[in-house]
Amino acid sequence: MKATVSRKAHFNAAHRLFKKEWTMEQNQLIFGKCNNPNFHGHNYELIVSVTGEISPETGFVIDVKILSDLIKEHVEDVFDHKNLNIDVSEFEELNPTAENIAVVIWNKLHPFIKDNQELEITLYETPRNFVTYKGN
Repeated sequence: MKATVSRKAHFNAAHRLFKKEWTMEQNQLIFGKCNNPNFHGHNYELIVSVTGEISPETGFVIDVKILSDLIKEHVEDVFDHKNLNIDVSEFEELNPTAENIAVVIWNKLHPFIKDNQELEITLYETPRNFVTYKGN
């Protein structure tokens, strides 16, 4: 039997969407308010889901305490109250869009998920704007 276990978390972070090689006008046209040179912030909501077989021994797909600890160490401690463009090395050359943030989180957590399990990241940038990434 397969099931999906999810853990919700959150972090607050600032970012700026822009491409260094574009003009200010082109950045403004594409990214609008998100191109603010002084950055802007979001209260991100994160859902990390692991799908796999339910262990006949424990009844778990994954121990939620372990999942919680992984999220705290590899996501919350790294992103919370940070300027993503400046403080998080993955975004030195990568535009910190919600899509790219979700991929970075997946890449950080995936090594700790068993090979026979699936990892899914859902990241809410606002209550109405969110991204889901499954590693494909």
